[in-house]
Amino acid sequence: MARVVDLVCYPVKGCAGTSMSEAVLTPAGLAHDRSFMVISEDGVFRTQRRHPRLALIRPTVGPDGARLVLGADGHGSVGLDVTTSGPRREVDLFGAMFRGIDQGEDAAGWLSEVLGTPSRLVRVPPEHDRIAEGLVSGPSGYADSSAVHLLSVASLDLLNRRMAERGAPPLPMDRFRPNIVVDGGWAGEPHAEDRARRVGIGDAELGYAKLAVRCAVTLVAQEAGVRRGPEPLRTLAGYRRAASGGVVFGAKFSVIAPGKLSAGDEVAVTEWGDAEL
Repeated sequence: MARVVDLVCYPVKGCAGTSMSEAVLTPAGLAHDRSFMVISEDGVFRTQRRHPRLALIRPTVGPDGARLVLGADGHGSVGLDVTTSGPRREVDLFGAMFRGIDQGEDAAGWLSEVLGTPSRLVRVPPEHDRIAEGLVSGPSGYADSSAVHLLSVASLDLLNRRMAERGAPPLPMDRFRPNIVVDGGWAGEPHAEDRARRVGIGDAELGYAKLAVRCAVTLVAQEAGVRRGPEPLRTLAGYRRAASGGVVFGAKFSVIAPGKLSAGDEVAVTEWGDAEL
């Protein structure tokens, strides 16, 4: 049977993820996932597309979300008590305007030093009501689109085999920044996640939203915080180009029913559909 082999939370959008053996799935995805975002002084979100050094920043957030620590080699760390009651400010995410709560000067100064450009940190406000559209729509924090990104080991294995045929070295799973990694059973077929429409994990349930369109973030070596192209986009373009444009790899899901997830949980597909490619 298919099982969860990894759970990864990214508390700060664009920064390093934390692998976990268990996690709480909320209506907006894994608890604390993409609940913080680095922005420019004028409120535009920062991304690894332009700032690959974001990958070097390792966030740690407490279980209750009240304390956040940011660390990076060579820059030490900064800890902050998270505020959810401060003044709201407008933030720009892919041209859509949302609100964020600024987390203060200590975080801003530290991030500006690490990234080499003036930056600030904001948190999703409690009243955040963003709905990410898809086949199944649902709440989402500061994720690019839908709340949960699911990817199978078999899909990555196939990509790495195809890259090897071109003389390219294999890539690790973290290039694709998934939340839930699955393997075995139905997930042993590459890209079977494309056809999964309803997925049960424990008492939680996910609904398929869309395929995950890949961008230049996949060119960033996460452990080094530098862009190294042209893979995997070059190889993906040869066999994973969507009819609507762009290349796709993995699938995005909305949360139908929240619950607790653990590594080793069975991942059961209760409804299948046709692949969109």
